[in-house]
Amino acid sequence: MSSQYDVLIVGAGIAGCTFAHALSTLKRQKPLRVALLERSLEEPDRIVGELLQPGGVMALKKLGLEHTLEDIDAIPVRGYCVAEAGKSVQIPYTDKHEGRSFHHGKFIMNLRKAALSAKGVDVIEATVTDLLLDEVANKVIGVSATRKIGKDDAGSEVEKEEKKESFYADLVVVADGCFSNFRTKVMGQRVCKPVTKSHFVGVVLEDARLPYKYHGTVCLTKSAGPVLLYQIGTRDTRMLVDVQTPLPSDLKGHILSNIVPQLPSSLRPSITEALNKDRLRRMPNSFLPPVQQAGEHSALQGVFLLGDAWNMRHPLTGGGMTVAFNDVVILQDLLNTVEDLTDWSDIQSILHTWHWKRKPLSSTVNILSVALYDLFGADGECIYFLTIDEELEVLRTGCFKYFELGGECIDGPVSLLSGVIQSPAVLFYHFFSVAFYSIWVMFTHSRLVQRHPNEKPRLITPSLVDYPALFFKSIRVIWTAIVVFAPLLWSELRWWSPDDSRVMRNALVGLAIPAGVILGLATTDFIKMGI
Repeated sequence: MSSQYDVLIVGAGIAGCTFAHALSTLKRQKPLRVALLERSLEEPDRIVGELLQPGGVMALKKLGLEHTLEDIDAIPVRGYCVAEAGKSVQIPYTDKHEGRSFHHGKFIMNLRKAALSAKGVDVIEATVTDLLLDEVANKVIGVSATRKIGKDDAGSEVEKEEKKESFYADLVVVADGCFSNFRTKVMGQRVCKPVTKSHFVGVVLEDARLPYKYHGTVCLTKSAGPVLLYQIGTRDTRMLVDVQTPLPSDLKGHILSNIVPQLPSSLRPSITEALNKDRLRRMPNSFLPPVQQAGEHSALQGVFLLGDAWNMRHPLTGGGMTVAFNDVVILQDLLNTVEDLTDWSDIQSILHTWHWKRKPLSSTVNILSVALYDLFGADGECIYFLTIDEELEVLRTGCFKYFELGGECIDGPVSLLSGVIQSPAVLFYHFFSVAFYSIWVMFTHSRLVQRHPNEKPRLITPSLVDYPALFFKSIRVIWTAIVVFAPLLWSELRWWSPDDSRVMRNALVGLAIPAGVILGLATTDFIKMGI
């Protein structure tokens, strides 16, 4: 059997459902026929995708989907709290903005209901196994999928028989998530491989009391990654523990022995109970920078990636869904101008515009998530005046002190985190403000120093004698800040995959030519002036 649609969407997750609904609202003479294909329409059970920043809530409202946050026991999120070594600082959202946190599965089911009720959208339970190609045109014309069918006379599920089916469309959108099966095929030589440095290990706590109500809590630990806690229901609180690769063989023992003792004492009983009762579940924390799609050397026509299949960032900042919803808002607006979805040149133009128009938010969220993780995951154990990741530890301490200043030192960063301010330039300003303030803290604040292995660490304020060494350390701190930030910024400015040497070479040559012309003209002017 085969079915013909205008648009096929592979994956009924965060991005797929909202995009299907958005397509149904396009102002066209004839509504689009959209097929949304999902392997299983059962309620998913995941440990991430449970906190939506205020910027994501605003994007949902633009899409007319704010009602999907209702009737799922969603909890208001009004800011964050950062805790370390018994100290904490509250970081509230500005201007009474609110996010939402919830059980991921409940939210997804509401999004699927919205897609199912949208005009022209068919939600189909089927496992997509391959992309169908027109090899002459090098174009994707549909997908091959298997559907499981079979019910008894009462309508109850029985053992199902797999049935192969082909679905055809003018445009195919792959939104099958972080473990995408089709990323490589769609991107071809432009594919960029996700980088995974750590995993989130998650459990649900019952009746836990966080330091600040309706605030996500980030606990910074020594010799381990950050721990994130936020309420996802009236009685449920999600705890995510960052564990770097390679994972220890005894995850539960590692968390109980090395991490729980560093967390707020009020949380330890409920954490210990959850760890002893529940099965630990984990998800990779992957970074996948966006590579421009449908370019001149695109592998395939008629298809593009959306959501985590294309672009991922560290989930520490909870910005993934905000980026996905904002992407759909932009695409909805751009696709209103396209009359013929079979005209690939028009789609190419739309995808090019989308790639750069999403940058203010996506670049801010992507860079912030990894940069914060690098700072919050710094290991600062003192041994013989040296520390592991010593400069990152200085930056982490400075970041905590920067938040303690309050005012714009809180409002600016939290507005970036929440997706309210969408500006890599503002992020650059605050990141390097933290770096320089960290140096000020290093010169003026007392710090724990352990001079001998058998001696207890003591608080010592730097003296004039320490200043020369601290000056050279300051240079290393600034260099470390540059090393953290610059590659992340470059990954957002670069529009090609680092693995695609041909496109990279052409791009660099293209940049070198105008640079050479400018340098040549400047040299000529200097000669004329006698310089």
